[in-house]
Amino acid sequence: MTATLRLLPLLAALTLGTAAAAPLRWAAQNDILTLDPHSQDHTTSNAIGTHLYEGLTRLGRDYRPEPSLATKWTYLSPTQVRFELRRGVKFHDGTPFTADDVVFSFGRITQPQGTKQTYVSGVREVRKVDAHTVDFLLEAPTPMLLQNIISFQIMSKPWSEKHKATSTQDYKAREENFAARNANGTGPYRLVGWQPDQAVKLVANKDWWDKNPGNVTELSYLPIKSPPTRVAALLSGDVDLVTDLPPQDFFKLKAEGKVKLLEGAEIRTVFFVMDQGSDELRGSDVKGRNPFKDRRVREALNLALDREAIKRSIMRGLSVPAALMVPPGVNGYDAALDAPAKPDPARARRLLAEAGYPQGFEVPLHCPNNRYVNDEQVCQAAVSMWARIGVKARLVAAPFATHSQTFQRGESPFFMLGWGVSTYDALYALQAWGHTRTSGADGNFNFGKVSDAALDALVQKIKFEPDVPRRNALIREALLRVRDEALFIPLHHQVRPWAMKPGVDTPHRSNDYFEARYTTIR
Repeated sequence: MTATLRLLPLLAALTLGTAAAAPLRWAAQNDILTLDPHSQDHTTSNAIGTHLYEGLTRLGRDYRPEPSLATKWTYLSPTQVRFELRRGVKFHDGTPFTADDVVFSFGRITQPQGTKQTYVSGVREVRKVDAHTVDFLLEAPTPMLLQNIISFQIMSKPWSEKHKATSTQDYKAREENFAARNANGTGPYRLVGWQPDQAVKLVANKDWWDKNPGNVTELSYLPIKSPPTRVAALLSGDVDLVTDLPPQDFFKLKAEGKVKLLEGAEIRTVFFVMDQGSDELRGSDVKGRNPFKDRRVREALNLALDREAIKRSIMRGLSVPAALMVPPGVNGYDAALDAPAKPDPARARRLLAEAGYPQGFEVPLHCPNNRYVNDEQVCQAAVSMWARIGVKARLVAAPFATHSQTFQRGESPFFMLGWGVSTYDALYALQAWGHTRTSGADGNFNFGKVSDAALDALVQKIKFEPDVPRRNALIREALLRVRDEALFIPLHHQVRPWAMKPGVDTPHRSNDYFEARYTTIR
């Protein structure tokens, strides 16, 4: 029995007993990590979470913030913003949405075991004014506030207390809580169930406060790791939509014309992270010191990569070789700065020798095998390129759920990561993975232990600079600092075409968040 055929009993079970007018089956390669909306800043988990939970603002079709659980906001001062909350909203369990839920959710998302504190960056306190009004008290004027809090999703305080889920799930410690497997938001869809590695099942929330412009009344998300199986499921009609079409199938399907294709870039950069904080690299043959602390070593690894070859042979032309750590479409991006150095293995070997590693060194390389486009194949190519300069990277490939837990526990000295800029502003990226790690929002995704005082100072200025030209100049300086100090090894910006049955109508979203509320199916 093929993997595609094995999906059929599951799909039948998920739809049994329902009378939906327009069910939609959506497939991509990796599963969600959790349903806890404050635990993991992971795109697939966030995309599902957007259907279930809402913030005070939301991302409109034009990628600008618009009212959601808040109907209005007023700046009482540069550091005090009053939000008037939408009345009559209920959580999926029927309990009313109030200011207490906003205050509670702020306390929850700021807990250090989660990775989403960036979305409330600059917020010192959320204070209840009355049942339907809250004030955000800011550390300083925060230009990105309305964009950031799109992803600050609101949970029910009574529900969380009832189910002992007041603490954010500690995913890296493999902790489970009720909110990790269950959901109770105010969003346009309700959770029916999640069977890990099989399906997430949602149904339309008939009591949603807004009007759903689409007609999808049931949504099944199906993680299908194998690219051929995903494509076969689409072609056979077992799924309706694939949002990570393999590059090797794109041109063939485009020529055949049997499915609808939506072409578009993704605001995601794929890169390699190096442990620059430990005194000795875990699993390396170098003892008593850390090669990644030396900029010459980092630059050598960067110069060894032939990004054009990877684009041509592995990505089939569907990637943008990168020198910057943010992609086109993000505020702060400058194409003039995004020109990768040509591969130069000879210079890379000289740099390694100057740094004291004339014979190179060994180090484990951790990569996912079901998260980014052709991720394991890209890592295999990088391993071969680094071997030419004497760096023996031992590939350890794993599903993203395992990969993510490993690097979050500090057990990956060298690993692949992809970063989508959900706020469409470079600060979100620079602050999360570039700032020295703290217990708060600054450095909350800095698992490479990068610590650069000059970059930290720039991030702090960017956070609170209200003048747009000055702020953009600071962003430019920060991105150049990251590039020129080789603090990371950017590989490419992803291009992510979507494929669907001809009867599906949905907009391509560059943040890789498929949204059923914008979708019609016939």
